[in-house]
Amino acid sequence: MQVCGGTVDRKNPDVCEIYYVNEDHVRSARQALSPEREILSLAETFKTLGDPTRVKVLQALSVKELCVCDLARLLGISESATSHQLRVLRNKKLVRYRKEGKMAFYSLDDEHIDVLMKVALQHVREEVDHDGKRAEQVRESVG
Repeated sequence: MQVCGGTVDRKNPDVCEIYYVNEDHVRSARQALSPEREILSLAETFKTLGDPTRVKVLQALSVKELCVCDLARLLGISESATSHQLRVLRNKKLVRYRKEGKMAFYSLDDEHIDVLMKVALQHVREEVDHDGKRAEQVRESVG
């Protein structure tokens, strides 16, 4: 263990009152980090999931395969706008499609996407968040 300084004048209660770095902890955490390319790809995936329309698409596709027309009706947007969202999701390997005649049917790319969405939704629905607020209050403030 190594002390890298002394007391620091900090008014913020959610930071350390002293500057102290435990080099063993830092080394262990550094070894656990994924390679930079994976971190960037993961960050891009979450950025893609930051759009409510795309979240709706993924939730719908977790139930069953749907064609572009069905998704457009469900979302209440044009087929062109739906296709754009699907293209973004496809480029991130979150969805895939298959052609059947003149129809294009979309589905989740694999089961990991379904698991990711379910775990994230479970997190959102937690009864109480870390600050002690009710999940309903959090949902109301978000949307």
